[in-house]
Amino acid sequence: MSIYEDWLKKAFTSEGKSVDAVWNVYLPAEQKVYEYILENKVTNINGTVTELCERFDMPVDYVIAFVDGINDILDDKYDVNQLDENSYIEINIDFKKLYKKMVEYRAEHLYTLKQWNNIFDETEQKILYTEQRNSRTVVKGKKVGRNDPCPCGSGKKYKKCCGANL
Repeated sequence: MSIYEDWLKKAFTSEGKSVDAVWNVYLPAEQKVYEYILENKVTNINGTVTELCERFDMPVDYVIAFVDGINDILDDKYDVNQLDENSYIEINIDFKKLYKKMVEYRAEHLYTLKQWNNIFDETEQKILYTEQRNSRTVVKGKKVGRNDPCPCGSGKKYKKCCGANL
């Protein structure tokens, strides 16, 4: 069994519910890593999983979980099931992608960190937030009523034109 599979067994019940006791310890540890990244404007993190454990004072499964969480913004994604203590990790951080992904995941504890002010001003944060929230919004066009003019431009009522074939 991989480290990642062990993490999933520990972090979630067999019904797929979060184990609060695990997340209550992991989330503050993850937040510390993001605070460090943002405070120091770190755009590249690299090293073996063991080295990252030492650097961020986290257990191995937490480092793998962190990689899993940030994986979606990476150009070269990791198969987290294949990672072990000796795996070399290189994470290149695009702050715009990272911020938007945190908004998408609704990770308010991360996208509202004060350290984001070192990266983006308040206006830019609002723009990125709005862009991300709107990117998931589906806007449907106005439905054509049966007695409305047909959108094909024939001049007939929709029910007598294109709507007649439905």
